[in-house]
Amino acid sequence: MKRIGIIGGTGYTGGELARLLCVHPGVEIASMTSRQNAGRRVSDVHTYLKGYADLEFTEKVSDDVDLVFVATPHGVAMSEIPGLLEKGIKCIDLSGDYRMHDVPTYEKWYGHTHTDIENLQKAVYGLPELFRDKLKGADLVANPGCYATATILACAPLMKAKLAHRDIFVDAKSGTSGAGMVPSARTHHAFCGESVIPYSVGKHRHTPEIEMALNMFSGIEPEVLFVPNLLPIVRGILSSCYFTLNDGVAAEDVVSAYEKQYKDEKFVHFVDEPSIRATVASNHAQVGVKVFGGKAVAFGAIDNLVKGASGQAVQCMNLMLGLDEAMGLDMPGLGV
Repeated sequence: MKRIGIIGGTGYTGGELARLLCVHPGVEIASMTSRQNAGRRVSDVHTYLKGYADLEFTEKVSDDVDLVFVATPHGVAMSEIPGLLEKGIKCIDLSGDYRMHDVPTYEKWYGHTHTDIENLQKAVYGLPELFRDKLKGADLVANPGCYATATILACAPLMKAKLAHRDIFVDAKSGTSGAGMVPSARTHHAFCGESVIPYSVGKHRHTPEIEMALNMFSGIEPEVLFVPNLLPIVRGILSSCYFTLNDGVAAEDVVSAYEKQYKDEKFVHFVDEPSIRATVASNHAQVGVKVFGGKAVAFGAIDNLVKGASGQAVQCMNLMLGLDEAMGLDMPGLGV
């Protein structure tokens, strides 16, 4: 039984990690940290975990663990992870601190000086369906962003098969839980409850991440125009990705690329009409594609807190620890 720690256990991501790990047959939650809730029981803060995760929050994570999830805001993880790695503890960072291997790109988009460049270069990008072999046995994994996961899964087959131009327009929509637990004017129900709100157009941090991952996977340097929108739902992302196909590419070629890429995947399904509700509360993703003459629209639907964050991190953990990749995650979406 592997012992697991969670740094930053109060937020949505930390709570979702605890929800998944407390019933995982191969691990036990040995330590969860929270500065503001240290000394309180995890199940008193996350009441849905009563009877499942009744340990107390501490200020520091235990050294007696095999792997630590770091679920903190960006800029914090890079100060925590070096010390953990020195102690031989594997780490998964759910912030953006280790996603971008290029230091200037990270500092431009995140507004921080990176203080752990050595480990930044070693971190494996944690999207198992594309980079599974690199994740097996890895010591440090950068968990992908939620928007990035939905978009990359939607775009990867087209890019890998070199069927489309490198310019991609992405129109993505996410539920309010993607903004985190701290309330804001934008996520206040009276403001967003009956609206769809575009934000951070052309400057969202997941833009260079999408470009980087697609380039690593396909060898093509895409140019992404990313437009995120806030939806008045709690969980879920639908990413719609628009392409111009290369000359002579037929609809059959496009469909074949998707079927080939995902036919053996446990958690990514090529379907006719991807649905957010089909994925909610699960680690499953649905992708689809429609072709109209020389154009194509690819879709990716996920739960932003599971496949877009904590579930994908557990999937990576399984690969890092030599466990079955689907262990603790083999459950369907809610559907309704």
